Amino acid sequence: MSDASMNISSATALTVRDPWALVPSLGNLDAYISAANRIPLLTHAEEIAFATKLRETGDLDSAGKLVLSHLRLVVSISRQYLGYGLPHGDLIQEGNVGLMKAVKRFDPTQGVRLVSYAMHWIKAEIHEYILKNWRMVKVATTKAQRKLFFNLRSMKQALKDDAAEADTHRSTLTQSQVDTMARELNVKREDVLEMETRLSGGDVALEPLNDDSEESFAPIAYLADESNEPSRVLEARGRDWLAGDGIAHALDALDARSRRIVEERWLKVNDDNSGGMTLHDLAGEYGVSAERIRQIEVAAMKKMRKALAEAV
Repeated sequence: MSDASMNISSATALTVRDPWALVPSLGNLDAYISAANRIPLLTHAEEIAFATKLRETGDLDSAGKLVLSHLRLVVSISRQYLGYGLPHGDLIQEGNVGLMKAVKRFDPTQGVRLVSYAMHWIKAEIHEYILKNWRMVKVATTKAQRKLFFNLRSMKQALKDDAAEADTHRSTLTQSQVDTMARELNVKREDVLEMETRLSGGDVALEPLNDDSEESFAPIAYLADESNEPSRVLEARGRDWLAGDGIAHALDALDARSRRIVEERWLKVNDDNSGGMTLHDLAGEYGVSAERIRQIEVAAMKKMRKALAEAV
């Protein structure tokens, strides 16, 4: 049997013996979810054996079996966060990252099943992803705000359903509902009101969604044109004067030698884009040391700054 035939036979046997090979490398989301749900669960003994081997030897094959057997858990948890307007595939992907972190840190000697331990890591990774991507402006930064973000909507609906006299069309919380939520979540009632305001404010497009309509307006149409703002105009004029007449005025305050040194060192540009003379070149021309030329240059620059300050 040729080497190629042996490889094909080995791959086929692996597919038959190894149910974890059911997960396709490519395909749509439905195919992935279907394949993940067909992967058999590990028994408690198998889970301990793989986790122990991973912990003691760093065996990646054991880590892969632990991860693949819990992919259905990630799919199940990710469905709970579909209401935030983010792609289901991205939620699953972030949850898988959390699952891998859990497998890496899992200690089988603690007497806890991986499924219970991994739930925390999966949810934490999905939470972080939602908070970073749900809006450009983050709505939850502190621990209390994070708790509110993921509990406010569900608790708000539950309170309305429980209250027979509640108005099903009410969009704001009543005082009693605010107090109840603050007490159950162990946060300040001011935090509940603030998060409610953040969540109730819809996103607004800066630019019009349809450019074809001449009558469509968006917030960008009301932004001020700072190019004609008086202070900006005066500031631009000041810069233009300093770059032109201002430098000429400052140079007039220098003696001939100081002026030539400044012009050679800072203002002269040759055809090859190189500067003017160096300190040593000027020192040789005037018969002094390079340090003396530097001192003259420093004094000249101070005199120029003083002349510009008086002119402005």
